[in-house]
Amino acid sequence: MLGGKIMSAERQKRWRPAWYLEVECDEDVASVYFRGDRGLGQDGVYNLEHECAVLRVLETQGIPVPHVYGFCEDPRGIVMERVPGRANLATAESDEERRSVLDHYIEILEEMHRLDVTPFEQAGLHRPKDARAIGRADLPVWEAGYRKNKKRPEPLIEFVLRWLDANTPTDRDRVSIVTGDCGQFVFDNGRVTGILDLELANLGDPLADLAAMRCRDTSEPLGDLSRAYGRYQELSGKPIDRRALDYHTIRFALNTPLAVAYLCARPFAGLDLVQYLSWYLVFGRIAIELIAEREQVELVAPTPREAHPTRQSREHDVLVASLAAAAQQDYELDGAYRVSQYLREADQHGADGETEDLEELASLLDQPASAFKEAEAADLALEAFVLEAGPPRTADILQYLYRRTLRREALLAPAMRELENTKLQKITI
Repeated sequence: MLGGKIMSAERQKRWRPAWYLEVECDEDVASVYFRGDRGLGQDGVYNLEHECAVLRVLETQGIPVPHVYGFCEDPRGIVMERVPGRANLATAESDEERRSVLDHYIEILEEMHRLDVTPFEQAGLHRPKDARAIGRADLPVWEAGYRKNKKRPEPLIEFVLRWLDANTPTDRDRVSIVTGDCGQFVFDNGRVTGILDLELANLGDPLADLAAMRCRDTSEPLGDLSRAYGRYQELSGKPIDRRALDYHTIRFALNTPLAVAYLCARPFAGLDLVQYLSWYLVFGRIAIELIAEREQVELVAPTPREAHPTRQSREHDVLVASLAAAAQQDYELDGAYRVSQYLREADQHGADGETEDLEELASLLDQPASAFKEAEAADLALEAFVLEAGPPRTADILQYLYRRTLRREALLAPAMRELENTKLQKITI
């Protein structure tokens, strides 16, 4: 596609297949990024051609995105320019640079939201047909994938889906191109050099992008979002609807559990299991916390548990120590190391947590704990309850799901890394 020769190839160290390439073309060397296809068989909801089309349209509209050289069929991937700069504003050299970059990103984002959506429709993107469809955004796409792949009862997901259905905004009519997973870019010298990762781009409410930034900020700190949203209001000339912003934050947070639930239920060798479990729990909890805020329910966290060493504790320690050094050299070994950390915590804390879960569930359902001899039976009963219970039980359900999720997060804590103790940034606008 470039008419050159690959001089070097370095696998990007992340969960999806991607490579940095140096390609000799005549007398120049081009820096190329090969964005490989993770496939719809894992947690993708759009195919790679979708992202390729969006990148091409955005480039014609003057938005700073990587230039696409072409689409490779075998192996499947987008061959694109490697944009100079670095990702993650946590790496900014100063607070001043962080503010400057975020301001520039907000300017680009607001410009994107003002683009005519016709070229994107012509490229194959679907335009919502009415206000309710604008409010639900691409939730039906994510839910369809979840329903198709569902392997076990998912009471938290079913509860949040029910809440989203009952609280969809129906008073907003603006449709824009939205990034879908906002807050991903590279920067240099205080300016954004390129917008990245547009695989989830769609046509919908521009507030969906501001909402997604809140979730991105939990693992890649973006800075003062209240200030950024204030800047967006100034540029757009329109106040931000806080109710709609919160709705889209809950909806976007749930996308991750919807996509990875079946992988957590039936993991396979090579899957970065702790990363997926962490995403599943953290973003499920974020959805619960924000619903509780909207419903004015004060959540109470469970009391931290003390460790209770078992017969296997020393063996777990040996396994963790053995994998620790090797994990620094290999991505898959690092995944195994994180699983070993998780299993060590589960060995010492898990039994107490399960007991607390069952006792609180028995109280919620007004049944004896002995009725739930297996974990799946408990989840089946809880899922049926959240689907049938009306608004009067919402506070009780929120409280239980919140406490259960925090107990499970605690087992993952030593291996969660950037997701440990994750909280949504408070927004004041």
